[in-house]
Amino acid sequence: MQLANFVWGALVAPGSGRGQAVRVRFCHFDSMAVQRPERDQNRNGNMTAQPQICIISPFIIDTEVFPDALVRVLDGAEIACVRLALASQNKDDWSRAADTLRDLCHVRDIAIVVQDHLVLAQRAGLDGVHFGDASKPVGRARKVLGKDGIVGIFCGNSRHDGITAGEAGVDYVSFGPVSERVLTDAGIAGPELFQWWREMIELPVVAEGGLTPTRVAELASVTDFFGIGAEIWSSDDPLTTLRELCQAMS
Repeated sequence: MQLANFVWGALVAPGSGRGQAVRVRFCHFDSMAVQRPERDQNRNGNMTAQPQICIISPFIIDTEVFPDALVRVLDGAEIACVRLALASQNKDDWSRAADTLRDLCHVRDIAIVVQDHLVLAQRAGLDGVHFGDASKPVGRARKVLGKDGIVGIFCGNSRHDGITAGEAGVDYVSFGPVSERVLTDAGIAGPELFQWWREMIELPVVAEGGLTPTRVAELASVTDFFGIGAEIWSSDDPLTTLRELCQAMS
């Protein structure tokens, strides 16, 4: 089972040839075993297929309870990836969560990345790392994880940071928050940023932070992935809330 290849296929940018994934206009990497269906364009140049879903864990999880909630989501919707993103500074908390979530994901051929903890990604057999800060050492992560590891990075609403990350060798960038439901001093990542990225850059992009059905509908044609976390975990029925968000893509 080649989980990294599964996700690389999911991260193929529009316009790339079959069997070839594109990091950005600057470089290419080896062919992969599986690709996602190509996203056709309508006459306005927007993508017509739906973006894929990356599930982001809550900041605090109970490893005795959360796995059941996650399994219901993974089995009830089409999920491309899971991101482990805890607030804890305790290494044991991260390790326990990584071991538990890894097994749940891998048995379903769903990749799992961990936020910021590069060493844990390697030691726990995860599929990659997601950096929550554009200043993180992308080059070191690529060296540690190799060409088959997933390296992604959050770039706020900065085009410059996104392009710089692409040149450094990440496999995707994420922008957000996408609405004012999330408090931030940096401002939101609006639809115009994603539209510009879609037109100018081939590197896959994730929209995350403060997603609502309205915002999902606005961004569905210009993003490759939605990173969904607090939006569903704060609800009484995460799967139903996820389905409502996914329905807004149509």
